[in-house]
Amino acid sequence: MTSGQKGSILVIDDEPTIAEVVGRYLERAGYSIRAAGDGREALELARAEPPDLVVLDLMLPGIGGLELLRRLRERERVPVVILTAKDHPSERVTGLQLGADDYVVKPFSPAELVARVDAVLRRARPALGREEPIVLNGLRIDADARRAFADDEEVSLTAREFDLLLFLARHPGRAFSRDELMEAVWDFSFYTDTSTVTVHVRRLREKIEADASRPQRLQTVWGVGYRLQP
Repeated sequence: MTSGQKGSILVIDDEPTIAEVVGRYLERAGYSIRAAGDGREALELARAEPPDLVVLDLMLPGIGGLELLRRLRERERVPVVILTAKDHPSERVTGLQLGADDYVVKPFSPAELVARVDAVLRRARPALGREEPIVLNGLRIDADARRAFADDEEVSLTAREFDLLLFLARHPGRAFSRDELMEAVWDFSFYTDTSTVTVHVRRLREKIEADASRPQRLQTVWGVGYRLQP
C-alpha cells in the first residue's frame, strides 16, 4: 500500500470487522494502513517496516496484547494507542505503565479514535521552528530533538512522557491539576478518567528522579496536581 500523507499505522486486532472499520476510518483521514490479526504477525510487520503509530487491541490470541506492547517498546519508541475493554481497567493502567501513549475504551467511536491518533502523532513529531533547549534543576529538555537528560544522562521517554515533561518544563513552578494536564498534553478536555496522568507522572519520576519515592523535581501539590520545580 502506498504511504499515506499523514503517516503509516499498524492496526492489531483479531476481530476482522473492528480492524476493517478502524482501518477504513484512518485511511479516510489520510493514513496508510497495515493490519495484523495476532501478535506474531504484528511483530513481523513492525520489524519489516516500522510504523509511525500502532493501534493495539489488548485481547489477542497467542502473544497477548500486553506482551506484544512490551516487545514493541523494547525495539522502538513507536507511539501506541491501545484498545481496551470497559470492564478491564487494570489492563488499561498496565498498558500505560508499559509505555502506551493513549487508550480508547470499547465500544468506541471511530471518529474519536482518529482524533486520538491525530493528537498522539502531532505530539510525537517535532514542531516547526527552532526552540532552545530548556535547562532547569539538573534537567535538559530539547524539544526539537525530542531528547531529555537528567544529570547529563539521557533518559528514554515515550512520546507522551516527553510531552508531559516538556509542557511542565515550559511552565516551571506552576501547579497544574490533572484535568488541566489532560487537556493540555492529551489534547482532550472530555476525559473522565485522569488516572493516566497519575501513571505517567509515576513513570516520569522513575526516570528523572534520583529517588522516585521522594521526588525533588516533579512534585505533587496536594489538593491541586503537579508542578516541575525550577
